[in-house]
Amino acid sequence: MPRSLPTDARDAVLAWYDDHGRALAFRSTRDPYAILVSEVMAQQTQVGRVVEAWSRFITQFPTVDALAAATPAAVLRAWQGMGYDRRALNLRRAAQAIRDEHGGRVPDDVETLERLPGVGPYSARAVAAIAYGRPLGAVDTNIRRVLRRALTGSDDKAPARAWIQAAADASVDRARPAAWTHALMDIGATICRPTNPACATCPIASWCRFASVATSAGRVTRPACRSRTRRPQPAFTATTRWLRGRILDRLRAAIDGSWTSVAGPVGEHDASAITAALRALEHDGLVELHPKDPLLARLATI
Repeated sequence: MPRSLPTDARDAVLAWYDDHGRALAFRSTRDPYAILVSEVMAQQTQVGRVVEAWSRFITQFPTVDALAAATPAAVLRAWQGMGYDRRALNLRRAAQAIRDEHGGRVPDDVETLERLPGVGPYSARAVAAIAYGRPLGAVDTNIRRVLRRALTGSDDKAPARAWIQAAADASVDRARPAAWTHALMDIGATICRPTNPACATCPIASWCRFASVATSAGRVTRPACRSRTRRPQPAFTATTRWLRGRILDRLRAAIDGSWTSVAGPVGEHDASAITAALRALEHDGLVELHPKDPLLARLATI
């Protein structure tokens, strides 16, 4: 089983990217701080939502120092619409660590980047590759799927993460690691999709074992999987995540930071659910609760 894509496949990927890569605002910068912001935003969030939010966030907090000095409330307001709001506070804490421990310079090595709040293995490698040109293979969901299919010919999740990471590091184009990272992400997002992959238009189809199987079969095949009875999922509006988002949106509307009543109901959620959500948000450092009324809250100020 091959452990990396060959040189001519890498050349084909980069040629395709030069012609077809997505023109995203945050790809036009080489500022390591701005790239770090974009990578944290892209965690668990569709790229389309990131583009507008990133431009707004960078305008408000253009430097590490600006973000590090901001209040949690200001950062949470700038983060509106992105979801997973703890990422915003982690990004602020990362900025403070960069300011206080690294002289205001975003680290350029993976190990140090991973020690920053909210920065995991993928984000650390992406920042190192994109901002600093380090020949490292960043592996997100899309890139993992592209490499797994190309190198193993299967959608089977069997290859261990360590195997995929080693394959990614061995495959990365040493001369253009930033473009390589963006290219594989774009191929995974637009061509090598989880379902109905467009193998006929893929730049690495000639070297891809999965595409070869699909072509010979006349269709894309998928490994057999055991059928499992899935429990019906509750409507999103019934989830705690939805409730937390609505509470934070209500608090964001109080621009002056005044105490805001979050008395229920909020959608399908009654007072007890709201109280529990507020306490959880307080525990996560996102809100402050009034000492005399647990249903009065505001975005965290310190």
